[in-house]
Amino acid sequence: MLDYEEEATRYDASRGGEDRAGAAAQALLGLIPDTPGHLLDVACGTGIVTRRLAAARPGLRVTGADLASAMVRMAAARLPGAVVRADSHRLPFRTGSVDAVTTVWLLHLLRDPEDVRAVVAECARVLRPGGVYVTTVDKAAAHDVGSDIDAVLASRPHRPAADAAGTVTAHAARHGLRPVGHASFTGAGQGRSPRATIADLRRGWFTLLPPGEPRTEEFAARLARLPDQDRRRADPRFSLRAFRKP
Repeated sequence: MLDYEEEATRYDASRGGEDRAGAAAQALLGLIPDTPGHLLDVACGTGIVTRRLAAARPGLRVTGADLASAMVRMAAARLPGAVVRADSHRLPFRTGSVDAVTTVWLLHLLRDPEDVRAVVAECARVLRPGGVYVTTVDKAAAHDVGSDIDAVLASRPHRPAADAAGTVTAHAARHGLRPVGHASFTGAGQGRSPRATIADLRRGWFTLLPPGEPRTEEFAARLARLPDQDRRRADPRFSLRAFRKP
């Protein structure tokens, strides 16, 4: 997993910036009831999406929470007084105290399936009856856009998706949450080029193969033979699922 203490300052610029954040916020807002209340954005990162949620719904009190101190500092600059440092497994909020919870690009980072279950359970715990939980699912699958890069990487060894929609839905059901909606949005500026994919592959992304392993270099060599090394392929299309607590 990335060190988000180090990644914070370059996080937004390397992941689509304001365009991606705007698309994400718009899709989230379409699944969150337009009523006064309290929204908790868990793993809010730099607050780039959280700020847009707050700006779009003045009647909604929005709080961001993140475990990485560097992320919290950046988010707090965007949302003064509305960001806390917190572990998504142990949220510092009372049971049944918030009206909506969001987790955007969090669950796919959790390597242990039990961690995913625990985070979904914790989000369900803090929701009041009638509250809504919205989360991204199938993050890795979103990047498979049918490109020549995807064809090269198709045979790489990789772990099962921790945030598969079916898995998340099953966890939600175990903790009393019922599916109520879904949405998708484009990850603007996140289409991959062969050259950038090679660099990420050598950092240990996309695969269980460690950096420097001969098979990693085999995939890198195949990517290096693709045309238009710096041309980004199609942007990913991310998926959201919404659940309600009865």
